[in-house]
Amino acid sequence: MQNLAGQFALVSGGGTGIGLACARALKSAGAHVTIMGRRAEPLWAAVNRGDAHEVLLGNATRPPPLPRINILINAAGAASSAPFLKTTDADFRAALDANLMSAVVLTRAALPDMLALGAGRIVNIASTAALKGYPYVVPYVAAKHALLGFTRALALEIAGRGVTINAICPGFTETPLLAESIARITEKTGLDAEAARAQLAQHNPQGRLLQPEEIAALAVFLCGDAAQGIHGAALPVSGGEI
Repeated sequence: MQNLAGQFALVSGGGTGIGLACARALKSAGAHVTIMGRRAEPLWAAVNRGDAHEVLLGNATRPPPLPRINILINAAGAASSAPFLKTTDADFRAALDANLMSAVVLTRAALPDMLALGAGRIVNIASTAALKGYPYVVPYVAAKHALLGFTRALALEIAGRGVTINAICPGFTETPLLAESIARITEKTGLDAEAARAQLAQHNPQGRLLQPEEIAALAVFLCGDAAQGIHGAALPVSGGEI
């Protein structure tokens, strides 16, 4: 069990899915956890359940002033589905804002204090879509590839200064984002929800969908002292898909 007592964490996208699981796990490890998002209701519900300590309401690409933190989990993200020739420039900008620029902006805000302290952890929640292609989600795949490039390049800039940055690359995981994907599949193909779920689970050689807590467990490990040597890494959690 990691001991993160005395650490201050900010989790973007912290009201649901992988972000919420990361918040819970960090709090269980002893960190003081602030969760950030655009919708107040799920954030305050999480705090009221005891999953986090504080709420920071705002858009990660235009955030309010951040609290003092030495752990940043960039878990905000979004995806839409369409054939490439039906996508627009606006679709690509939206994907880049949600999946890349949210992490860039929050990292730029948090990093100076981490470097001054000589200690910090940044974990970007990417996707297997950062490591391979998937059809009909070209903007999302492009944005997640960009997030991984950002992670690797910044890792080289800050190496040796006490701060690590890594990317976790989950496969298909039981989250509200996955539920939206299932709804799109059923709408476009006529499959029922269980058949659509099974179709997505087939991407995982273990034949299942991942749980957010599996990704959160790795995120918490990366925030501990034992992970000091893991830096600039892309770490799949995909049951062997990658």
